[in-house]
Amino acid sequence: MNNHWTSIIKPKTKLLDLNLKELWQYKDLIIMFVKRDFKTLYKQTILGPLWVIINPMLTTLMFTVVFGGIANISTDGMPQFVFYMAGNTVWSYFSTCLTKTANTFINNSAVFGKVYFPRLVSPISTVLSGLINFFVQFVLFMFFVIYYMMSGDAVRPNIYILLTPVLLLLIAMLSLGFGIIISSLTTKYRDLSILVTFGVQLWMYATPVVYPISQIPLHWRNLMLLNPIAPIIETFRYAFLGSGTIPWFYLGLSVITTIVVLFIGIVLFNKVQKTFMDTI
Repeated sequence: MNNHWTSIIKPKTKLLDLNLKELWQYKDLIIMFVKRDFKTLYKQTILGPLWVIINPMLTTLMFTVVFGGIANISTDGMPQFVFYMAGNTVWSYFSTCLTKTANTFINNSAVFGKVYFPRLVSPISTVLSGLINFFVQFVLFMFFVIYYMMSGDAVRPNIYILLTPVLLLLIAMLSLGFGIIISSLTTKYRDLSILVTFGVQLWMYATPVVYPISQIPLHWRNLMLLNPIAPIIETFRYAFLGSGTIPWFYLGLSVITTIVVLFIGIVLFNKVQKTFMDTI
């Protein structure tokens, strides 16, 4: 009797075996994971999805009081609240995707051990679910941009807001790349999962989130712009506020770095996923 299989599961023999067609076949599973992540995040909370708005407001308010009021750090003539909200909107999406993706293997080990599906479905769904929070925060940010414009403040959105989809794609790819690199390493070195949160906090202070790049001494400025997320935040701020400049050269380096990091991440991920159930 001939058996006609609808699909055949084979072991991956190549380190760079992305198989986009297979990922597309599991698009419904990705959507289900996105819904699951959003629902479980606010499950058993009193305010529920309202935290999507409350969190960035409280964080931005804290930045305004601490760094703008107490530390008196310059914001290049921009209203402090909208200046910090611009940096926080971008950084929040990046850091959330990175930390959650970094725990992909650990958090989903029970599911991975029971049923087959492309393992990249999990980190990709994490990045996509983060977009929900980002868009809510982005709409809130745009409300304040319009408010300060109508108030006569020096907020000047410009044509470079058209780069927003490109910047968003870069953030998603960069966080996905770094996240799956860390998740691949944490299958053997659990200490990394503990250090991720602390490392991301340190990374934020090495990124112009709560200060403009113009406040950094010239001999350190170029080094800081080698941080791949820094030119993205600077470009985002310039596009929507008219603050600072677009560091085109370093933005180009950020694109190259993002591609390299994602490539390395996929290679490591494909290598580790073959045996991670034996080590996790």
